[in-house]
Amino acid sequence: MLANTPTLSRQFLSVVVMLLLPAISSSVQSNTLDENILVTASRVEENAMKLPLAWSTVSSETLQFIDPIHINEIMQRVPGAWISRGNGQESIIALRSPVLTGAGGCGAFFAAADGISLRAPGFCNVNQLFDTNFEQAGRIEVIRGPATALYGSNAMHGVINVISAAPTEEIDNRLALEAGPYDYYRGKYRYSNTLGKHGISVSANGTTDGGYKDDSDYDQQKATVRHDYAGEHWDVRTVLDAANLNQNTAGFVEGYQAYKDNDLKKRNPNPNAYRDAWSVRLYSAASIALNDTNTLTVTPYLRDNDMEFLQHYLPWQPVEENAHDSLGLRATVQTNTDTLRWINGIDVEYTNASLKETQDEDFSPNQPAGVHYDYQVNATGGAIYSQLRTQSDSPWEIDGGVRLEYTSYDYTNKTADGSGCGPEATNCRFYRPSDRENDFTDWSLNAGVSYSITENHIGYLRLARGFRAPQATELYRLQGGQETANLDSEKIDNIELGLRGDWLGTTRYDVAVYYMHKDDAIFQDANRYNVSGAQTRHYGAEISFDYPISDHWSVGIDANVASHTYDSNIELLGSSGNIKGNDIDTAPKAFGSARLDWDFSALAGRSSRAELEWVYMDSYYLESQNNHQYDGHSLLNLRITSDLTPRWSAGLRLTNLLDEDYAERADFGFGEYRYFVGQPRGAYLQISYQFGATRG
Repeated sequence: MLANTPTLSRQFLSVVVMLLLPAISSSVQSNTLDENILVTASRVEENAMKLPLAWSTVSSETLQFIDPIHINEIMQRVPGAWISRGNGQESIIALRSPVLTGAGGCGAFFAAADGISLRAPGFCNVNQLFDTNFEQAGRIEVIRGPATALYGSNAMHGVINVISAAPTEEIDNRLALEAGPYDYYRGKYRYSNTLGKHGISVSANGTTDGGYKDDSDYDQQKATVRHDYAGEHWDVRTVLDAANLNQNTAGFVEGYQAYKDNDLKKRNPNPNAYRDAWSVRLYSAASIALNDTNTLTVTPYLRDNDMEFLQHYLPWQPVEENAHDSLGLRATVQTNTDTLRWINGIDVEYTNASLKETQDEDFSPNQPAGVHYDYQVNATGGAIYSQLRTQSDSPWEIDGGVRLEYTSYDYTNKTADGSGCGPEATNCRFYRPSDRENDFTDWSLNAGVSYSITENHIGYLRLARGFRAPQATELYRLQGGQETANLDSEKIDNIELGLRGDWLGTTRYDVAVYYMHKDDAIFQDANRYNVSGAQTRHYGAEISFDYPISDHWSVGIDANVASHTYDSNIELLGSSGNIKGNDIDTAPKAFGSARLDWDFSALAGRSSRAELEWVYMDSYYLESQNNHQYDGHSLLNLRITSDLTPRWSAGLRLTNLLDEDYAERADFGFGEYRYFVGQPRGAYLQISYQFGATRG
């Protein structure tokens, strides 16, 4: 057994040191701090300085500077968030939580584009963030912990909302080309303008990447078209969002610290693995003022998703095909007076979904060739909600809401009921339940209060409950002879204290401490049955800090320390003995990033910026018994951008500057250490050209 993980107090001390080291550095400039504007909490722009809620934003300027290939490069700037990168564009989310995988893992987070869930509730995919055009977004907003009443099932550990770029008032027409190691190439184009009552924004990008590992190339295309109309009575925003991914996937490399072995880390043990995913979303939000205080907003939307992939992480290598299309409608009435903002609304959605799993060759009598699952689910959901926020000259502000939601599944098995194996099987892995219906009624509640200590410093207290209905795969893709999954909705209760503020409009801080307890967590037991009833406990502190050392140098820190543990003794698959009090697997006690920023515009004669970024990942356990561990890592990244002329600009990114051997994600399964290998040092060069109007 490896050495025990350091105590939480030692980890907190290490993060404090991480916070202080840059501040005492003699040379380090400050990004222009964003205003405290948030859309995600209420779906309208509001000043969130006094909002009793833990939130973070990443601006379009920051997104352009980072120029991310993968969304994990962005989320390193959100305290408490870690997007664990798989191969290519795959990812798994941790947000005020462990990295959650397997039964009960998918659906703990509300991932959205312009507030509309990327996947239908009940049909999530852990990799769903690759459906968003985060590369060219207007901003990304994150709520940490259970969300407001405007969000229902899945908004338990938090919300990640990718917001489309609004049309600019003047023409913005630019093209960017980029190249990097291992045959990486990307092109990005944006056009934006407003003429009279009509604004249009078109953002598109295409990427091809040969892949660091063998047989790990991918091609991806994304496009977002947004039209804003400001009429005499109606304001209408319409957005079409589409993404396509064709990926040859590299699976885990196996063996203790295989990511350090030069002979192993470039190998792909699953050269036939692939993932093909396609998605499109279309919505139109129409708003009209009913009177001086009330505004009606009606938002119909369409969603279509299709995915096929080889389950390379399973030894028998089955292929899964899943798809769903949805039609939904949101309607809200927002009341604004001198003393309050009150939102009342309804959400309705209908989804038609299917899943098929097949295997080409026999692996064993318990994992035979043929169709394992083939089913269809028609899902109906509806919710009513109310969210109220006071706004007055008082130093006190109160925010609270309640939501009631109903979810119904109508499941049809399209293959033979019962076991998916022949008579020679001793413990068949696959069981297909007969046709049935399931429904769930859930509620959430949130209440918070903030107090303005001074004009620029506030403290807050918040209580909130989140929930998620069981996912369709947990109910209908059963194993080991389980005929019925009698599952309850998961619930999580959260209490948090926060302090945020700024000095002189330049130095900004945000600190939140929280405690969360989850009940009826869904897991897979020792018999491979999907069951409810687990309890988990989560507590920690999240810190965000930006400080200008001088006119040209600044530091920024986003970090967290946390504990995520089992709070009940359950017979978890792969565990033996009492695991209550053990760390949940893939739950580092500390991680975050620190940045040293230099604005050298005066030296260059044009807008120019450089940033050195330190990314820290603590050690973490790989399974519930806490017998196997990943040691963690530290990485350095360097980014430099500069305007060359009024029309031309260039950017250089050097990733993994010290060429560290590390794992993007570590795992222990089927008796082996398993790793997604992190890439070695890489250099990426981008050249962009501005058509028409120039930067001046």
